[in-house]
Amino acid sequence: MPSLNDQLNQRMPQLRVTSVLIAVNALVFVAMLLSGAGLWHSQNGVQLAWGANFGPATQDGEWWRLGSAMFLHFGLLHFALNMWALWDVGQWVERMYGHVRFAAIYFVAGLAGNLLSLVVHQGQAVSGGASGAIFGLYGALLGYLWLERSRIQRWEFRTLFWGAVGFSVVTILFGLLIPGIDNAAHIGGWIAGMLMGLLTKPQADSVRVPGWTKLSAGLVFLALVVAMTANIPQRAYRWSDEKQVQREISEFMQEDAAITRAWESIVRQGQRKGASFEELADVIESLVVDRYEHSFEELSALPHDPNLPSALAAERMTRYAEKRRDASRAMVEGLRAKDRVQIQKALEQARQSGTGK
Repeated sequence: MPSLNDQLNQRMPQLRVTSVLIAVNALVFVAMLLSGAGLWHSQNGVQLAWGANFGPATQDGEWWRLGSAMFLHFGLLHFALNMWALWDVGQWVERMYGHVRFAAIYFVAGLAGNLLSLVVHQGQAVSGGASGAIFGLYGALLGYLWLERSRIQRWEFRTLFWGAVGFSVVTILFGLLIPGIDNAAHIGGWIAGMLMGLLTKPQADSVRVPGWTKLSAGLVFLALVVAMTANIPQRAYRWSDEKQVQREISEFMQEDAAITRAWESIVRQGQRKGASFEELADVIESLVVDRYEHSFEELSALPHDPNLPSALAAERMTRYAEKRRDASRAMVEGLRAKDRVQIQKALEQARQSGTGK
């Protein structure tokens, strides 16, 4: 009896999809490095920008993150281990199932794993990686080996089958011991891969999967998807709101720095040219008061959700903009009234508001 490797080589010697998947993952990893991701550890902010799976973002209409997260990795070790595993299992599964079926198993398992991760972690974890899809390939591999065990040499079956079982068990055990490993994605991907393997097993093989078995596998898979969908947690906040708040805070900080430079320029020019109180009041009103008023209105119009991570910072910035606006407005009124006491109070008010940002 020829070895399983020889049998599969006769049927499909080329690993096109496996090679493409590894290449795409490598390109994404390099692109992330060039965009600021760390070599050994990639910050959550970078991962989120590239499409990591995260409850508030995924559930805010960005469901494509369930797929994009499959191509993101949190560092070189994470990437290298996943690509080694993908090549190790891909060289068997792609030849067993064919290019199209292999791709279907990979992507369905990855999506199912990320969906289960979203449910189990209640949308609080920032997750990414190809491991859920890879576990799906191991699930499909184990199902295939078990069904075809009669035409596989005993030593070869033991090596492949128990090697795949050992990899799956050890990885899940590591996930229980080491924080940061997404076991939910692994388990969800493995189950989905096993079921997809039963549904897509080629009919040309010596052992055909009975129709009732495929129907049962399909119903189980559908039930699991329905159960996961029904248990998707309520989102903690809208990711689009958080991004809007972060963007407005960043813009205000730049505007505040520009206003401060304008104020210093006004003071220097006023001292050199001996500008009148009225002239200074007009300039301050135009370059300081109006700009702080506009910033205050923009900040006040932001979503008021206390669950937003940036909610407290936005509140502080809004109060700061209001105080700076009021202080500069008092300065303008004091200048126009030529009231030196009021001018001094306005200067003191401006200094106090600056320390409370």
